Amino acid sequence: MKPRNIKESGDGLALQVTKSVRRADMVDEDAEGDATRLAGVYVYGFDGLLLVVDAERVSDTDRAQIVSSAASDSNSIYRGEASSIAIAGNGYQVQLPGCRAAGFSQGDAAPTRSEKGILVIHDGEGERLAGDLIEQRAAQREN
Repeated sequence: MKPRNIKESGDGLALQVTKSVRRADMVDEDAEGDATRLAGVYVYGFDGLLLVVDAERVSDTDRAQIVSSAASDSNSIYRGEASSIAIAGNGYQVQLPGCRAAGFSQGDAAPTRSEKGILVIHDGEGERLAGDLIEQRAAQREN
């Protein structure tokens, strides 16, 4: 799947993430495809990587472990901030506070990986770390 580009939206930057948030169970839809739940999320920034975590469906302990892993592996961390998934166009987008601090700008391609409860958005160079975080989240869900 071709990565979407980061766009200006509202008071900051956002990314269209329709397929990814569906795979991550960050939205619930009724039989007609209308949203019945849009996740509240936390967005954490690291050099070249953004971690989006479902505030309701990922425990505080699991969130702390995955954020700690991302910080350790990237040797960086920027602010973590509450955000949201929103309806945009024919799908969903996530607002990305801290996006600029993590090195992203409007127009940048942003490959996205997903696992139940998280999205990992990276700059292309962070593919290995993104994969590691996805594997870590999958292991958390198994325990």
